[in-house]
Amino acid sequence: DKAPLSKSLLLVPSAISILLTLLFQHYQKFFAYNLQAIKEDFQIWRLVCGRVICLDLKDTFCSSLLIYNFRIFERRYGSRKFSSFLLGAWTLSALFDLLLVEAAQYVFGITINSLPSGFLGPVFALFVPFYCSIPRVQVTQVLGFFSITNKTLVYILGLQLLTSGSYIWILALSGLISGICYNSSILKVHRILCVPSWVAKIFSWTLEPIFSSAEPTNEIRVGMGATVDIQRQQRMELLDRQIMMSQVAQMRRQRQQQGGMINWNRLFPPLRHRHNENYQDHHPSDQDTPPPTEVSEEQVARLMEMGFSRGDALEALRASNNDLNVATNFLLQH
Repeated sequence: DKAPLSKSLLLVPSAISILLTLLFQHYQKFFAYNLQAIKEDFQIWRLVCGRVICLDLKDTFCSSLLIYNFRIFERRYGSRKFSSFLLGAWTLSALFDLLLVEAAQYVFGITINSLPSGFLGPVFALFVPFYCSIPRVQVTQVLGFFSITNKTLVYILGLQLLTSGSYIWILALSGLISGICYNSSILKVHRILCVPSWVAKIFSWTLEPIFSSAEPTNEIRVGMGATVDIQRQQRMELLDRQIMMSQVAQMRRQRQQQGGMINWNRLFPPLRHRHNENYQDHHPSDQDTPPPTEVSEEQVARLMEMGFSRGDALEALRASNNDLNVATNFLLQH
């Protein structure tokens, strides 16, 4: 649900990979990632065909599972921004592939004529936002020393994919470098390598109805955690979200009746003070109210790229103490 691009990347390349492996093996040569043909014969089309479809079913299986786990970014950022990240990571990783191959030949004397095929560069690039923005929740411990978290399985799948081929470490390294460049906005890459709005509208009109899914109705929204601690945390997050939404709705009604701006810092204290045990006994007066939180224009621009208005983006960022993830979740829920 709410991830049509992830669903299309999960189904279409996997189906083509299976067909090429089982029925049309004589067409596999057109999808080989042949660097020698690209550099010597200028067969640029191999950059597209060789970096989209996997010719190894093990790589297909692992990359499909990773795309399924990374669908959370499409739900969080929106399909257009998610596709822009994949486009930027795909383009940058293609450049870094060639540079790393030349560096390996110059430093170690290794001549690499071909690399594993598939949509592997962007998949490895998604590990960068996964590491930076997805919170780490401990599930259990093994032997009292090794922690098992909600992210452990994804890292194990990435390690399995990394060890599936001889030169796949080049694709992994180029993907991670491209993910860091795009996620850190180095040289404003996210503004150059992005999907235009008119292209996103065309795909939303044509392909999104095909790959869209209805919201699940038989799934329990609360209490689906693997442990009691995770279930308790999910319930607390749901209650906190409901309280925040009800308070905002009440204050907006008051603003419509009386006019004026909302003092978001009075309504929502900074997140670092939320879990203070003495907070219930502390009722700040008007004189003690902290000044309005300074909002980052870059974060406002990111929220506006998702389709939210500038006013709503400013209010959400001030309400969440300039936390982009909390502001995004609030705007999606309200």
